[in-house]
Amino acid sequence: MDPSSCDTFVALPPSTEGQRIIFGKNSDRPCDEVQEVVYFPARDCDAEEKVECTYVEVEQVGHTYAVVLSRPAWLWGAEMGANEHQVCIGNEAVWGRESADDDEALLGMDLVRLGLERANTAEKAVDVITDLLQKYGQGGSCTEDECGLTYHNSFLISDRKEAWLLETSGKHWAAEKVEGGYRNISNQYGITTKIDKEHPQMREYARSKGWWDGKTQFNFATVYSFMTTARIEASSSRYCEGKKLLEKSNGHITAESMMDILRDKDSGINMEGMFMTTGSMVSVIPTNPELPGVHYFTATPDPERSIFKPFIFVKNIRPLEETSSPSFGQDDPVKKKPRFQSKPDRKHKLMVKHELAAAIIESHKERGQKITESLRQLEKETMEKMEKILSDGVDDPDLLVDRFLASVKEEMAVYSKS
Repeated sequence: MDPSSCDTFVALPPSTEGQRIIFGKNSDRPCDEVQEVVYFPARDCDAEEKVECTYVEVEQVGHTYAVVLSRPAWLWGAEMGANEHQVCIGNEAVWGRESADDDEALLGMDLVRLGLERANTAEKAVDVITDLLQKYGQGGSCTEDECGLTYHNSFLISDRKEAWLLETSGKHWAAEKVEGGYRNISNQYGITTKIDKEHPQMREYARSKGWWDGKTQFNFATVYSFMTTARIEASSSRYCEGKKLLEKSNGHITAESMMDILRDKDSGINMEGMFMTTGSMVSVIPTNPELPGVHYFTATPDPERSIFKPFIFVKNIRPLEETSSPSFGQDDPVKKKPRFQSKPDRKHKLMVKHELAAAIIESHKERGQKITESLRQLEKETMEKMEKILSDGVDDPDLLVDRFLASVKEEMAVYSKS
């Protein structure tokens, strides 16, 4: 089962409508995997505290920021998410000349969560992730089975003023700053000659391996990529299609147009099959720091059959129970060695309802159309309410404490009626 997974997008003024940054990602994963949406509040941590990530422990920091994450339910990290400072991060699998390590270390998804918990700007997230990469490395199975799928990672990171593209190969890396326009990434290296930060030994390592002669202009993608690979060919098509879809809306990119891109099946961005789109995210971040960001998540597969539900960072947010999967603690097969000897049912409440409705949509055309129309109408009405908040700010934060939960319940009510 060869993955050709994930696409991440960011659009900044002047490519967007209004002074806003629009971030979007589809998480493409094994079709039987559950993606949950979870919230963790900010907290102060003890000096000697450790963080148990998916496979390894790392040292904790003195304070972590509040985060909302969309993640495969079996692991600690996340495919994508945002924090209270409106930093957004998504990661992509990449393969290159350096073989991905089977040894258990930090997963790229662990690095996404650690970056969000520890960085209040996009550039700071680059520093956090690369420091952790240097200290702990990346590696280990990236799927909940014994097949041992491993890969390196690229990250698209944004905040209120800019975005950064960070690409890694083992412990080596390069980063590029994006200050305007739009950018998308798929499962291939995309940084070429514009390198704004880099691992101090990245060029010398490539020269020592014979990948670069030390004289010609250094091009990270050319030097660190395979010359030919079926995986990159597959992602290249999606990358080009995604770029075209962004260009179509250039100057007028909105949350709605980003959602349309994530729902696009002809391009392969909304993926079907053994690897499919299991969760989607769109964030709207005003450049004005006085205004809140709105982060939309599906928490269910196939955004064409799902709706984007809004999350806003306010005080006193409660756990997102309807989109949180069951916890198995130390009895979880992921925690036991040898790992992945069984696979428990990780479906959260929304996922159970969604699967029943998806079966109706698939098998009963007329009923399915009514369900889809009801869902889209609900999404439209919710987004209209969010538009007022994005433009005018938050009058009463207490009314937004359960905003995401309320949208989940409204979605589940549509399913119940069907």
